[in-house]
Amino acid sequence: MMNEAHPGYTEGITAVYPGSFDPATNGHLDIIRRGAGAFGRLIVAVGINAGKNPLFSASERVQLLSEACADLPNVAITTFDGLLVKFARQQGAKVILKGLRAVSDFEYEFQMALANRRLAPDVETMFMMTSAEHLYLSSSLVKEIARLQGDISVLVPENVEVRLKERLLVQSVAPLGKSEEPGV
Repeated sequence: MMNEAHPGYTEGITAVYPGSFDPATNGHLDIIRRGAGAFGRLIVAVGINAGKNPLFSASERVQLLSEACADLPNVAITTFDGLLVKFARQQGAKVILKGLRAVSDFEYEFQMALANRRLAPDVETMFMMTSAEHLYLSSSLVKEIARLQGDISVLVPENVEVRLKERLLVQSVAPLGKSEEPGV
């Protein structure tokens, strides 16, 4: 059912927007906000990948995203592990929303979309181009700029900026071979 106030908005459709979000950037928030306007329910799915060594734990990433999306009542933040299409089906989602920055993203995402379609033909993948001001933005770039003490205030939500600076400060003062967590 279409919503007259928001052309293209479909009240009954749930979409899943997956990613590592380590950390969440303003590019991610751009896709989340626009996705929230396009779908009745948007589930931001923070992936747990045992093969990666994230800066923030999955629960920390969920917390940071929850804070940044607090004004979006139809957005839920959660974690997932395993096949994305299986998770989407468990959530009742009919759409996987993927953000694209450039043509280089498309090749990989297109391959994943075809594999997902093979596994779950009832779940569609939809691509959303990020806004022009975020085309260059990635979590890796944000972490590198922050490590080099550059200004990341226009790249990430304020709560992420604060936590990222805190985390990098803890890492920079932790003795070699010691835990990065204070008090551990």
